[in-house]
Amino acid sequence: MKLKAIVLAMMTLSALTLAGCGSDGEKGATGATGATGADGSNGQDGTDGRDYTAANEWFMAGQDAVTKASGNSISDSAGKAKNIILFVGDGMGISTLTAARIYQGQQQGKSGEENRLSFETFPYSGLVKTYSANQQTPDSAPTMTAIVTGVKTKDGIISVSDAAVRDQCSTSTGHEVMTALELAEIAGMSTGIISTARLTHATPAATYAHSVERNWEADSDMPQAALDAGCKDIASQLIDFPYGDGPEVAMGGGRTYFMPNTETDPEYGRAGRRNDGRDLTTEWTSKYSDGAYVWNRAQFMSVDTNSVKHLLGLFENSHMQYEADRVNGDGAGEPSLAEMTSRALDMLKQNDSGYFLMVEGGRIDHAHHAGNAARALEDTVALSDAVRVAIEKADKDTLILVTADHSHVFTIAGYPVRGNPILGLVRGVDASGAAATTYSTDSNGMPYTTLGYANGPGFGFGSAAVNTDSNRPDLNLYAVTDVDYRQEATVPLGSETHAGEDVAVYAKGPGAQLVTGSVEQNMLFHVMNYAANLVGRAEAAQN
Repeated sequence: MKLKAIVLAMMTLSALTLAGCGSDGEKGATGATGATGADGSNGQDGTDGRDYTAANEWFMAGQDAVTKASGNSISDSAGKAKNIILFVGDGMGISTLTAARIYQGQQQGKSGEENRLSFETFPYSGLVKTYSANQQTPDSAPTMTAIVTGVKTKDGIISVSDAAVRDQCSTSTGHEVMTALELAEIAGMSTGIISTARLTHATPAATYAHSVERNWEADSDMPQAALDAGCKDIASQLIDFPYGDGPEVAMGGGRTYFMPNTETDPEYGRAGRRNDGRDLTTEWTSKYSDGAYVWNRAQFMSVDTNSVKHLLGLFENSHMQYEADRVNGDGAGEPSLAEMTSRALDMLKQNDSGYFLMVEGGRIDHAHHAGNAARALEDTVALSDAVRVAIEKADKDTLILVTADHSHVFTIAGYPVRGNPILGLVRGVDASGAAATTYSTDSNGMPYTTLGYANGPGFGFGSAAVNTDSNRPDLNLYAVTDVDYRQEATVPLGSETHAGEDVAVYAKGPGAQLVTGSVEQNMLFHVMNYAANLVGRAEAAQN
């Protein structure tokens, strides 16, 4: 904006502030006489009193945002947060956030761009660098380790420092790093772990387990040498959790990882994955006399959260259903992420010493790996809904963080007109700026979608190598907005990959003011520790 234009904008703001009461709100027509201003101007000449709110909604919306932000300046002391809720959208990069907010808005009948996900209203936010100790682009094991322990580590390693070597059991001893959940348990707080992925998957596992190999989810996944050396599989570590009185809430998928191979899954009839004969679901209820185990939505909804103090919910033999498939795609029925969050908070809030809850939208990542934007966006909206529940239920002494472990090579491209279906073909604007009557096309004359991937299975449309020459498929022939549609990819790969750019973090509650600017991912643990004094409370509890 040129200097003269900036000056004019400031004059507009000044005129509104002094003479807004004399507005007529109708395109500059003469309004009622305003009160005499303190500077001698009374705005009575029919020009000063125009309603600029109606004249420029963007200008006024920006002014309102600054006004609200100016009231956010706080400086909470250490330890002020009683509770912590950590939300992680697995693979929820910034392009995913943008597309999901448009998607949600369009689902509500709006153009979409103006919509905001629940956590995008939080007063503080920042950018998070996600590289691991040994890779520019990480997997979920080191990233979640950084978030919940304050220590960056190598790819594939869960809550063990980078002094260890992946897949080498002997290198783990003495290098395990304490997690926020473990500290909370030692401090006497209640704790919870929720994920739509397997509970033994890298992100939820990093809160309660320590392993030099993220794939050691059941003992059958481990080499005999690791078992002989004393390393434990991830599922067993949840049941054998040694701190405090153990997690109060653990809900997600991965049922067969907790079942012996002599038993069959109640929903699918498949054998359990454990070779050691342990039935960890039975061990849960034996260990906790006030505990319960549920595996479908009806059982979940019948749980009395006043009497049940330790709840294990395993709603799928592997990962839970995508949100887009949850209602109609699962015979036994599964709770939504928002429902799990709500009931978990009902249980955890009963502890006067506070709580730590981690909630993961785990399948955003899986949908992206499959090159399937619709399911990734639907699961991102589901995470937003779960955050909204937490906002409504959490008390003011609760720090809520929303972030991602890493991004994906997911792109929003072209010049679509505002309100163009985010899953649809690009339709731009004409020379006058109005919506074009035809789709935009590439140099081959073929239409293209707004959303795409830099790599993945969407190259060539499936196993058939369609793109054997420079021509792309004619997307006029495809249902590109269908939930099963797989967006095009530039580089052919069986599975789309993570991306290495920064992700976002949003914060609300005591200590939230520390979340600002560009930060290292392991700093997020220290934000939580400062806000809730986790180490101090844990040390005090041991004295």
